[in-house]
Amino acid sequence: MSYETLFALCAFALVTSITPGPSNLMLLASGANFGFLPTVPQVLGITAGFTSLLLAVGLGLGALLAALPALHVGLKLAGGAYLLYLAWRIATSRAVGKGGAIGGRPLSFVESAAFQWVNPKAWVVALAAMAVYARPDAPFASIALVCAVFALVNLPTVSVWAAFGVALRGLLDHPARLRAFNVVMGVLLAATLWPMVA
Repeated sequence: MSYETLFALCAFALVTSITPGPSNLMLLASGANFGFLPTVPQVLGITAGFTSLLLAVGLGLGALLAALPALHVGLKLAGGAYLLYLAWRIATSRAVGKGGAIGGRPLSFVESAAFQWVNPKAWVVALAAMAVYARPDAPFASIALVCAVFALVNLPTVSVWAAFGVALRGLLDHPARLRAFNVVMGVLLAATLWPMVA
């Protein structure tokens, strides 16, 4: 891979990792409700889950979904249902700003990793990344490089969303403001389904 192509891949990974999407909205809410350290397993799960999805797409899962439309529809339905469940979970969270959580908990490593497999944005990014940057003349090396770049870029960029949530904790130390924030975050997360159903 040329330096220009590698730079373009890094820029693509940065932009797609740091822009709003379901995972980043969940990290923002988790950082605000639970703090940074309790959110770290969720951050790590997002990076690991997306990297594994990217690898699977590179090794042919994307082609399998194109060949089996029913499987694709089933994945969309499961993803949509799980995303709505997570939106409800965020909207009804009862954590408190500085005093710690009185209700709910951040997503675990496994939950956030599994979510990447039904996350509409993750699928779009994974399919686009492999279509553009995987090379037919060096398939395994290029797939490994794409996965490595995304893992290295994704981890710090999604962490920014959790840190931003932590920065909001001072504004959300009143239970009514925190409840309103959680409802807004839940609605925004549910709204990320729009491109999938439109």
